[in-house]
Amino acid sequence: MHVVITGITGGIGQAMAKIYCERQVKVTGLCRRPMPELEELGCELFTDFDVTDPVCHQKAFEALGPDSVDILINNAGVLVPQTLDHLDPEGIRKQFEVNALGPLLLTHALLPSLKKGAKVAMISSRMGSIEDNTSGGAYGYRASKVALNMFSRSLAHDLAPEKIWVGILHPGYVRTKMTGNNGLIDPEVAAAGLIKLIDEASQETSGTFWHSNGSPLPW
Repeated sequence: MHVVITGITGGIGQAMAKIYCERQVKVTGLCRRPMPELEELGCELFTDFDVTDPVCHQKAFEALGPDSVDILINNAGVLVPQTLDHLDPEGIRKQFEVNALGPLLLTHALLPSLKKGAKVAMISSRMGSIEDNTSGGAYGYRASKVALNMFSRSLAHDLAPEKIWVGILHPGYVRTKMTGNNGLIDPEVAAAGLIKLIDEASQETSGTFWHSNGSPLPW
């Protein structure tokens, strides 16, 4: 089995890579910088990778080759805190490019690399739920995750003939650098829950939205 993970140097990405490596699964990370700890685990790192750059997408495909990937995990993301009083248009654009457009375009570029029956996991956020938005704020982050969810739902329909599952997954409120190490669970707990969902994935759940604890989420 071959698993490809973006954002592998982040807390959740590292934790997922460790679990897969412990299973003796081949793991390739698409990331900006080297990380000796991951290489010591046995991960192969494709560095200087920018999830928003189509040139990087093409180079990743050339490195991976056709019909080579069983699981693609689009985990890379960015959070730019914003309130209505301090809107940052550039920050909003950046979040759309990294959190939504990047995963869509990378998945498209790697379609020839995905085996028939492969799995694509989109690491989204509960903050991308319109129904669940009860506090406002986080304009760019929320909207970028809504866009990712819609892209993912469309991909699930379009890739169904190839039996490729597309999962929309919320890791939980995780203690990572992105959250300032605030949160309710550690990356290891989130990673285990996410991988369990991927393990148990079926075409019946493709295009649906799930919490890492196994609960379905509202749109």
